Amino acid sequence: MPKKGGKATRAKSATRKKTKNSSKKRGRTTSPIPEGYVAVTPYLTVNGAAQAIDFYKKAFGAKELSRSPLPDGKIMNASLDFNGSVVMLADEFPDSSSRSPSSLGSTTVTLHIYSKDVDKLWQEALAAGARIAMPLDNQFWGERYGQLEDPFGHRWSMSMRIEMTPEEMESKRQAAMAMFAQGEHPGHQGSKKEQPPIGVQ
Repeated sequence: MPKKGGKATRAKSATRKKTKNSSKKRGRTTSPIPEGYVAVTPYLTVNGAAQAIDFYKKAFGAKELSRSPLPDGKIMNASLDFNGSVVMLADEFPDSSSRSPSSLGSTTVTLHIYSKDVDKLWQEALAAGARIAMPLDNQFWGERYGQLEDPFGHRWSMSMRIEMTPEEMESKRQAAMAMFAQGEHPGHQGSKKEQPPIGVQ
């Protein structure tokens, strides 16, 4: 009787192994996730995306990674690097269900930035045109924290961890809880708009 696993069987096995190894090699050359992206990437809808890109560069030191402009100057898609974190954005389009804060009159999202020098970053953002939504101050959870609103209606918070005494933290906590008890919220301070966001006529 002929032995099992003759030349034909061995040839098929070798072919399957070669194909499998080739697939692995191809898989390694194209990563399913682009380099620099993490599990969750914010995607902003902006009324005036090109101007927003310029603002984010000046205010937060963002670096432009990519931009896909349309013939009319609007941005179909763009990516910015915020010190290692990618934020994507695009212009608002009439036939899209996504709306910019300037169209909604508000925003439901706050983007947070941790900084090694939050006071410097805060001043740079204000100089670029951001508005104070919540003053920068030492907070009861042990961070120097504040909130800004950019000229396009998006809300940004920024902070750095700091050393605080237990007494200072408790005093700050009681002050914050007192505001909540009166139906107030620290994050609602100073967010009045004197002028419409850039790009809104």
